[in-house]
Amino acid sequence: MHLPFPGGAVRAWRPDDASALARHANNRRVWANLRDRFPSPYTIEDADAWVRHCARAVPATDFAVEVNGEAVGGIGLVVRPDVERVDAEVGYWLGEAHWGRGVMSGAVQAFVPWALERFNLARLHAHVFAFNRASARVLEKAGFALEGRLRHSAFKDGALIDQLLYARVREQWRP
Repeated sequence: MHLPFPGGAVRAWRPDDASALARHANNRRVWANLRDRFPSPYTIEDADAWVRHCARAVPATDFAVEVNGEAVGGIGLVVRPDVERVDAEVGYWLGEAHWGRGVMSGAVQAFVPWALERFNLARLHAHVFAFNRASARVLEKAGFALEGRLRHSAFKDGALIDQLLYARVREQWRP
């Protein structure tokens, strides 16, 4: 899979991405906006393990965000089971050096139509920490709508915080 967008591409993780992954992911400001399963500090061992994990996943659901030939972030899906199999959670992150340049907006806009079609989904959703206005804006630019505020729904970095629930619904879905 290779999804180009202005200034970059979404593509499969490669073994030679580990060094760039560790460099961009090992940032407390990146970690502060993500789930706790994203390690901090983020080591080369973490990066190697992640790239190996992605190489084994069938179907692939996690991808690199590339700028100028370098992996600078990630984007992926968690497809839900059972009656919620028509829905998936999308998540993403970007190295701080690339914030504010439209990279993640481009990546999400390229990724979402592909993911909806590839996994035959009726909907994608995302949780955003309420303080992360930039991430909310990325989703809004990709056609996601705010569905609600989940009050006191997360505990991150020693604080109880609200999350915003965004979703994009596929209008022409067929079982």
